[in-house]
Amino acid sequence: MICPGRIKMSLHTINWKKGTWHASADVPLAEIIISADWAPIRDFAPLIADNPESVYGDLLEELRDADLRVTNLESTMTDQGSGVHKSGSVFKGMNQHVSGLSAVPFEIAAMANNHVFDYGLEAFKNTCGLLKEKNIDSTGAGLSKEEAEKPLIKEVKGVKIAFINFSEGEDLTAAVNGPGVFGWEVDRVCEIIKDIKDTVNAVVVICHAGLEYIPFPPPYIARTFRQVADAGADLVIGHHPHVPQGIEIYNGTPICYSLGNFLFFQQTNLKYRKLGYMIKAGISSEGVSSIRVIPYGIGTENLFLLKKKKYESFMNKLQEISEPLKDFSQIEAAWHGFLKYYGLEGFKNEIGGIMAALDEDLPKAAAKFRNRLTTQQHRHHLVDLMSRIMDGSLNDAPEWALKLTELWLTTTIDEQDA
Repeated sequence: MICPGRIKMSLHTINWKKGTWHASADVPLAEIIISADWAPIRDFAPLIADNPESVYGDLLEELRDADLRVTNLESTMTDQGSGVHKSGSVFKGMNQHVSGLSAVPFEIAAMANNHVFDYGLEAFKNTCGLLKEKNIDSTGAGLSKEEAEKPLIKEVKGVKIAFINFSEGEDLTAAVNGPGVFGWEVDRVCEIIKDIKDTVNAVVVICHAGLEYIPFPPPYIARTFRQVADAGADLVIGHHPHVPQGIEIYNGTPICYSLGNFLFFQQTNLKYRKLGYMIKAGISSEGVSSIRVIPYGIGTENLFLLKKKKYESFMNKLQEISEPLKDFSQIEAAWHGFLKYYGLEGFKNEIGGIMAALDEDLPKAAAKFRNRLTTQQHRHHLVDLMSRIMDGSLNDAPEWALKLTELWLTTTIDEQDA
């Protein structure tokens, strides 16, 4: 038993100016950095292949200053194969792109996401082989359910840290009776946390889930992340929305709902898809003793740290979208704001697009429709929208929630200094 019966320490609020939070005065024994979506795709593909260190820009020094580095590997890597039928995009890097991870180096690749099986089982196996060759551990996916849900335990500078990685298992990729990712089994996640809690110094849970591009987590995500924290997680990290979302300190556990994009290029000039943050967590013998937010921008050729006015602007916005997280009724109000913004027209456009695709690409259309029936984010979105329409409350959303939703979904890079 490493620290049986340990309890949460007395806490301080987040210092938004510095982007820091401290649970205690304990000096951390080790520091880890956790980042979000990493994929050698689109404009970043040739850059990672030719000069992998350069794409990290001045983040590289921050990354190398930590004792352990974790990222979400949101792509397969293989020189062969063809993409599977699925609801969204399919991503694939080449074998050589693994150097983009080893050059930092990242020691852990989280793989419970909706893209690691985009090119089928053989490509997944190839990716795992490449990681192994570079001494990069992985978690969250495997050739069996047992392998996918197995926590990864790493010892760093005298502290043991358990990493648990799960996701929504989009496109029915959750491991059940064979290969897959650790899917939406929240009770199982909590059971694993409780089983290993007293054998390690800290438990870090990383989850790939939620609705894309919006500034606030849907209520089901907030409930889930809090449930995981109640089970004993010392730090909860979310990604998948591709934009930054807020941070709350829930009963002593930092919850970061979405780190945004990382080394993940999107062909857009929308501001919040070009911003993200890493979390540097200090680990003591008693758990997570501190966190620091490290915000950055995503350029055309590399990542870059936000400084001075851009740093202040980002932190001010992060604080603004974090404030409602203190009250669950405000989380529900924020969700209501998105539902109003999306509205009936959004529903018509989405369903209309699927219907039109039935005549153009039947497997793709079928995958899109199936995903809306089987994935948590779409089920909650559509059920809550229809319920609001039925009870006549859709247009009653608070103005602040509607405005922040619109800001996140429409602000362009040209407007970022306005």
